[in-house]
Amino acid sequence: MVIQPKIPRIAAIVAFVLAAGFVFAAVTGPIIILPWALLPLFAGIGIMRRRVWSAYGFGLYLLAQLLPFLLTLFRTSNGAAPQGLIASAVRAVLLGSLFLLAGRSLAAAGAERGRAFPWIAVSALVTVPSFFVQAFVIPTGAMEDTILIGDRILVQRFPRPSPSRGALIVHLYPVDRRQIFVKRVIGVPGDHIRISKKIVYRNGAPLKEPYAVHKTDYEDSYRDNFPSGPNVQLAAPTLEMLHTNVVNGEVVVPDGSYFVLGDNRDQSLDSRYWAFVPAADVIGKPLLIYDSADQPGEDVLSGKLFAPHRTRWRRLFKLL
Repeated sequence: MVIQPKIPRIAAIVAFVLAAGFVFAAVTGPIIILPWALLPLFAGIGIMRRRVWSAYGFGLYLLAQLLPFLLTLFRTSNGAAPQGLIASAVRAVLLGSLFLLAGRSLAAAGAERGRAFPWIAVSALVTVPSFFVQAFVIPTGAMEDTILIGDRILVQRFPRPSPSRGALIVHLYPVDRRQIFVKRVIGVPGDHIRISKKIVYRNGAPLKEPYAVHKTDYEDSYRDNFPSGPNVQLAAPTLEMLHTNVVNGEVVVPDGSYFVLGDNRDQSLDSRYWAFVPAADVIGKPLLIYDSADQPGEDVLSGKLFAPHRTRWRRLFKLL
């Protein structure tokens, strides 16, 4: 029986299109993804040379992307995955199936098998880390100048970190658990916290905070002199904190909770406005900035991650 080469040909064309797509996305978006263009490029070349594992291997790699998808779905507090993530999973299934069929067609035609190990190794290398770290993109300036709008960060999720004073954490937003925030731990259980004239005091001693910035030239009666009488509408947990956890003009951090602030003190929604972060809501610890794009926060929030922008080269692979 004569095997029709249509499926391998289609798979090779798709591989080259994917490679071109990665190049275009790297030029107009995160430059860090440029090396990923090599995988579909090698797959397309291998399929054109009639090597079975060039098709099988790339199909395996695409289907392996389902594991990070399932992990993200499991980690989402409301159990609902973003539409873009669902679309990526469906695309991975369809394309992965195409390349597996192309490999089967080549194998049936007696094509050279090629090398399986490199493809298996690459598939493992891109999926195993998802058990330990997760990528996030920063849409707001609450952590300036430590973390900027457009920074892409890797966050350690396992082993689960034990936050300490001064550590950065990624956590669920207590008011809306569908959102994820990055803040700095200022107080751990038992600490007494107050702010006077923008200076943070912990257990009676002023903190030296080289990371903190103040970008307004006026003093707010509540924000900068916490926990004085609030002058804005506050969430119910914050009112409860001010009623229950204030002793002698200081907030006392309860067991199983953390008091957090943004490094951009004048423009940060933090524990001053929505109370404590429960230990159970801590997602992980930021490790490094793997890419940084100088782009408006609106583009990040709307998902325009590949809009034209300037890459901040000096921030790449900066440890946090």
